[in-house]
Amino acid sequence: MSRIGKRPVDLPSGVTASVSGQTVEVKGPKGTRSFNATDDVTITVEDNQVQIAPRGKSKRARQQWGMSRTQIANLVTGVTEGFKKELEIQGVGYRAQLQGNTLKLNLGLSHDVDFTAPEGVTITAPKQTEIVVEGIDQQLVGQVAANIREWRRPEPYKGKGIRYKGEYIFRKEGKKK
Repeated sequence: MSRIGKRPVDLPSGVTASVSGQTVEVKGPKGTRSFNATDDVTITVEDNQVQIAPRGKSKRARQQWGMSRTQIANLVTGVTEGFKKELEIQGVGYRAQLQGNTLKLNLGLSHDVDFTAPEGVTITAPKQTEIVVEGIDQQLVGQVAANIREWRRPEPYKGKGIRYKGEYIFRKEGKKK
């Protein structure tokens, strides 16, 4: 039995879910999201709760049971609260600034990096050394944050680069004379 899958997903006030075939569509104050479940699970909506049950006892059905429940819970979280990733920039002269929909990054390269936010994601730079990525799609928010971080990953000797807020960088000792 899936401990995750057997718990129903509660729908807060202002959020509606509808099932058509294997597609679940969740509407909330921040927008609309949908998820296509596999044929291994059965999805029902009743009493402001979404129930997921496996079809059969195969290993794949049990795997999809917990995964589908988590995906639907993430849809509900996305349309109510949204998702957020915070990044910090460390390094002398490294900074970020927002110009319209484009994030300009000075990262010690020979050129400035212009990063355009994709549809459904908002990027803000409250300080020159902070970047906040927000949206209703958890996967897209995480991917955009990872793409920004990829321009200058934190290096282990001085710790310079773009890191997630609260991320620990394992530091190495430099060369000895």
